[in-house]
Amino acid sequence: MDGTTSAVGRTARATGAITAQQADQIGATLRPHWVAGSLCDGDALPPLWHWAAFPPTAPMEEIGTDGHPKLGGFLPDLGLGRRMWAGGSLHFLAPVHIGEAMPRQSEIVSVEHKQAGSTPMAVLTLRHRIDTARGPAIAEDQTIVYLPLPDRYSPPKPIPAPEAADFDETVAMDPVRLFRYSAVTFNGHRIHYDRDYATQVEHYPALVVHGPLQATLLIDAATRHAGRPPETFRYRGVHPMFDTHPLRLIGTKSEDDTMTLCTAAPQGHIGTQATAGWS
Repeated sequence: MDGTTSAVGRTARATGAITAQQADQIGATLRPHWVAGSLCDGDALPPLWHWAAFPPTAPMEEIGTDGHPKLGGFLPDLGLGRRMWAGGSLHFLAPVHIGEAMPRQSEIVSVEHKQAGSTPMAVLTLRHRIDTARGPAIAEDQTIVYLPLPDRYSPPKPIPAPEAADFDETVAMDPVRLFRYSAVTFNGHRIHYDRDYATQVEHYPALVVHGPLQATLLIDAATRHAGRPPETFRYRGVHPMFDTHPLRLIGTKSEDDTMTLCTAAPQGHIGTQATAGWS
């Protein structure tokens, strides 16, 4: 398809930072009983909060009907109408602190075309390297999936949540939390806040809970239960989660210093799978 060959190897640079005010906004969105000022300049940034440091600042005339920046710039147009942040992996090499600059280099390392049954799809892998003044801080691979816009909602086969776990917590989901996470990450994708668009154009049954929001809640829970943030983290979305039900955060510790994690719907099927690791 158009854009595939020329896209691989394409690079982009950006410099981001999370201010103490942004940390308050993220904390108030994610954590119960958040107290403003809990994190200040120089404090360690909780894992995955750096995702709010690099907002897509395309002007309005370059925004597509889905609310994303139009394809054909850094991310190629592969002829498929829907794209989703589907998963990724991270190595946390050194702490990042609130208020410090984070230069990021991004590269498209692969574009793979597949078939999901009769549905064409493409999987693009972005590789990010985030530094601080002290050197490398985060090595991250991000998976973006392209699909055609469907004419109806066809959910993937549900994967049951584990029956036994070391923790199983519940977080309320509603349009306000989804809107606030979209706002603090400057994510314009309308499936997260525009119910008419989500249900009538992309044919979801309700507003969709962000995959990155689910991953951040999981790594936050893993950090709390382990007493320290993980050094590695892998995550993958396997089933949409919606604002019509709360989100379960489930984790099981292993003897090899890893923790298996997932989000789940109350009915018991998994939304996002993840693994956190400590050396």
